[in-house]
Amino acid sequence: MIDGIGAAAGVAIGKAFVLPSWEWDLTEQKMDPVDLAKEFERLYEGIRTSKDEIKSIKNEFREMVGPEESSIFDAHLAILDDPAFMNEVHGIIERQYKAAEVAVKEAIDHFVAMFDLLDDEYMKERAMDIKDVGNRLLKHLLGAPEVTLPKDTQPYILVAKELSPSQLAHLNPGNVLGIVTMSGGKTSHSAIMARALGIPLVSGLESSSNLPVQTGDMMIVDGDNGRVYVNPEQAVLERYNELRNEQQRKKEQLQLLASVEAITKDGEKIRLSANISSVKDMETAIKNGAQGVGLFRTEFLYMDRPAFPSEEEQFNVYRLVAEKAGGQPIVIRTLDIGADKQLDYLPLQEEENPFLGYRGIRISLDRKDLFKTQLTAILRASAFGQVKILFPMISSVEELLQAKAVLAEAMEELDKRGADYNKNTEKGIMIEIPAAALIAGELAREVDFFSIGTNDLVQYVLAVDRMNEQIAHMYNPFHPAVLRMLRMTVEAAKGAGISVSVCGEMAGDERSIPLWLELGIRQLSMSPQSLLRVKHRLLNTTAADARRTAQECMKLSNAALIEQKLAAAASSVPLNPQNDNIP
Repeated sequence: MIDGIGAAAGVAIGKAFVLPSWEWDLTEQKMDPVDLAKEFERLYEGIRTSKDEIKSIKNEFREMVGPEESSIFDAHLAILDDPAFMNEVHGIIERQYKAAEVAVKEAIDHFVAMFDLLDDEYMKERAMDIKDVGNRLLKHLLGAPEVTLPKDTQPYILVAKELSPSQLAHLNPGNVLGIVTMSGGKTSHSAIMARALGIPLVSGLESSSNLPVQTGDMMIVDGDNGRVYVNPEQAVLERYNELRNEQQRKKEQLQLLASVEAITKDGEKIRLSANISSVKDMETAIKNGAQGVGLFRTEFLYMDRPAFPSEEEQFNVYRLVAEKAGGQPIVIRTLDIGADKQLDYLPLQEEENPFLGYRGIRISLDRKDLFKTQLTAILRASAFGQVKILFPMISSVEELLQAKAVLAEAMEELDKRGADYNKNTEKGIMIEIPAAALIAGELAREVDFFSIGTNDLVQYVLAVDRMNEQIAHMYNPFHPAVLRMLRMTVEAAKGAGISVSVCGEMAGDERSIPLWLELGIRQLSMSPQSLLRVKHRLLNTTAADARRTAQECMKLSNAALIEQKLAAAASSVPLNPQNDNIP
């Protein structure tokens, strides 16, 4: 047995395919200064080709797992535009008269070495992204072939020194049983992608650099516990075969809950809906029993294209989702770009604090032409289902009134056209900025519902960037300040007689269920993959007991103690769907 890091859960058993490791071996030859312009042209052509290739890979991966996970490749595109990286390459060519491929190789080595020296796992794993992008650029500059993966249909366990997101995107998930890598960890882009694809992954085996495995060896990958077995004994193989079969049985049993109503043992119902970004996500949500859509992230309709989508394009997508919902509610959030979500055809100024900057409703109110086009498309779709409109990033009553004014203009235009739409389409706002939670009473008088976006709310309340590995441990949704913000928002909604739901990651976290039952939240929206697991937990929960747990948590001032108490309550329910309390 070899210990590593369990980066993607699950058990895989099969024969190994060892991906050859390779390094570029370049000779340093000085070039004539008169050839500088030609060398820069080679570099720029390589960059253009690399960008086109990365965009193509992103689109392929998007088809497999959806737009959010595929946005990993935006970071790769950003590297090719990064001033620090490109200035380093330019300087080597211009001052040392070295060929473009040599300059790129030296820049890669410089940044990777610099990141490896940092005592920061997140930055070390970002070095993998630089190597991936740099090696792609080198491939084009040298005209060299890529290291390829097996092309036959025989399933295998992939073993590699390191695996780039680009290589992983080309995998056929049906052929790859599991993955083992020497480097990497839970926050690497490859790990994120493996989890999205549902492929067990054990990484970080660098201490076992002489891993005794060859192509064709029998392997076991235990992604839950971070263990790898090479040519295991029969007893170990039989034990893991039983474990893998048991996991598959539980997965199949959970699927049986898709048509079951989410209701606690003592009869309290919770509406479980899905967060989606595409029509494909909607199909998964329906398969897993979603009661409509609690959050349709429309910004992904605007990405990976050369221009803004037309009213007709948007209407067709919104209409299709509304029809597929079969009368269940569809909450469509208006365009929420900026910060980490950029559009190639809408260049935005660089900001020191993009998450606190020009984004969401701020852009929509600044570009009312685009805003009105989207609202018109959503309103037209309201004739085909129970469509609701959700405004993001609202921080004041003034902003909300401006958004409602644009909505009124869109309605007037549709009336002039004689177009069919629901004149009573509900409108709501995201509660994701602390200012909105603090004036929730005033905001509630202007809308029909609240949707709490816990991801940003937690980030803003605690002043913690959850993507910053140095302080990520401080990002805790169970912090007492966050719980008080949630209670404040819910009480304001109840006082105004409007509904309130949760659509952030907390909604799909089983540990949070006692909090929702205590606060009186009866609508949760989460990723389609979380629906059955949360439903299973609810079916085995007694609301009265859950409330007592939550009340004890609300009295605590220590986030760690709150988290421990909620985790203990969640772990008391074993994953055994066949014993569920099914009404």
